Amino acid sequence: MHDLGPTAQQMARVVARVGDDDLARPTPCGEWTVRDLLGHLLAFAGHFVRVARHEETQAGGAPEQLPDDWRTELDARLDDLVTAWREPSAWEGEGQAGGLSMPRADLGVVALEELVLHGWDLAQAIGTAYEVRDEDLAIVRGFVATFEHAPQEQRTGLYGPVVSTDSGSELERVLALAGRDPRRPLTTAG
Repeated sequence: MHDLGPTAQQMARVVARVGDDDLARPTPCGEWTVRDLLGHLLAFAGHFVRVARHEETQAGGAPEQLPDDWRTELDARLDDLVTAWREPSAWEGEGQAGGLSMPRADLGVVALEELVLHGWDLAQAIGTAYEVRDEDLAIVRGFVATFEHAPQEQRTGLYGPVVSTDSGSELERVLALAGRDPRRPLTTAG
């Protein structure tokens, strides 16, 4: 068990800085714009709340359309996500996410990984700072590293190709393992 709270708070801090004029900006997530990424975060948070509560879930799906009150809705879902995963029962038994069944303890790690990586993605897209606690980064690194030598067809939809990096912070090394180039600037949408 680990606490998603600090990482969710960091995500909420970044979300609070997103302006309406940022929604069309590109992100490090392939073809996704900030709007798409926020829609994914809404869907992810709602799905993983249901996973933690042992409720019925559906596999995957496209990012949600952003409602007019998306900031309030995303804050509420992040709060619900943290609360749901603070329950010991959230970490027990099997669950499903993305069409895969796995131990709920592993799904809790996936939830943390989503918050860390997509928090950074969002921060990069809008040009704001992003911080991750060392203990959260170590957990995410362990998860991401399991895919380091997987053939690209197994990484597709999850991560891009591993980016070569010989130096940088631990966060930059984790991002590189997840197929993100922490040193490549994004091109602006136009």
